[in-house]
Amino acid sequence: MRTDTTVTGARAAERSAQVKGGARRAGDTQQNALPPWLLDDYGQLLLQIARAAISNALRRPVAAPEPAGQAAQMLNAPGASFVTLNQREQLRGCIGSLQAHRPLIQDIRANAVAAALRDPRFAPLTLAELNITTVEVSVLSAMQPMPFASEADALAQLRPGVDGVVFEFGRYRSTFLPQVWEQLPNAAEFMAHLKHKAGLAPDFWAPEVRLQRYTVSKFKEVEGAS
Repeated sequence: MRTDTTVTGARAAERSAQVKGGARRAGDTQQNALPPWLLDDYGQLLLQIARAAISNALRRPVAAPEPAGQAAQMLNAPGASFVTLNQREQLRGCIGSLQAHRPLIQDIRANAVAAALRDPRFAPLTLAELNITTVEVSVLSAMQPMPFASEADALAQLRPGVDGVVFEFGRYRSTFLPQVWEQLPNAAEFMAHLKHKAGLAPDFWAPEVRLQRYTVSKFKEVEGAS
């Protein structure tokens, strides 16, 4: 499969005809340190690493790619990622890390297997499904705390199509990747669903609410391109 390579900061076509020469940039993500001519190859590598991890977990052994050079340096540095699986444009699993706590290559492998086998919303992926499953890898930037005086102030600061958001209130916590803006383009609706995901009422608000935002660099396989 080919790759749709995007640094999320504007809505992009999910199914581009080919890999573009370099990605659009938003935020200070890890792979933005790579030159544009290497970024697409880097995306391909991340997708191959994720797919190989899933295939091996499903007992279809494949050789995992070995990064080299600058890509190896990036992948062996601490990083946070989400791996999303889709089938015919429908979600099939999504697991990730919000904070960098291990080398990025390990984080991608672990999250890929978890998305395939341990997302509590879905039955474990089967080997028969693997060929119809599209893999997407999102690498997160560092978190940025959001100061705000009210919910209206917070909503006014959000950048649709750009910001991933972490919502926290006591033990309640949830996040949406920037890709969710494609389904919820209105900031108020986005926030309401984020609170609902955390287990709170959509109209809940309290002075103790904390928000953080981040951006992602997204790499997605293009279906039917193999």
